[in-house]
Amino acid sequence: MKFGLSDKTIEAIQDVLSQHRQIGRAVIYGSRAKGNYRTGSDIDLTLVAAKGETLDLNLLIKIDDALDNLLLPYSFDLSILAGIDNPALVEHIQRVGQLFYQR
Repeated sequence: MKFGLSDKTIEAIQDVLSQHRQIGRAVIYGSRAKGNYRTGSDIDLTLVAAKGETLDLNLLIKIDDALDNLLLPYSFDLSILAGIDNPALVEHIQRVGQLFYQR
């Protein structure tokens, strides 16, 4: 169980991400990337735009809704990497983040 998630769960999340051509890759970070997650830990994902594409809040909302419709027992913390203005968070993502999805 990579990141404490079943293969079926990972595939379902990746399927949602793959439906949006604007997404080049998704990076998982936080406790699930570090391996110190707990049963109820959320899934922290930051999105990186595909070449020539841009990501915006409207897309983030659509993805969040689609993930919510999967009815998984996890909450999601979604972000757009280019839009994060907290240097400490960006450094954390660069340090512990792991590739979760790539187009």
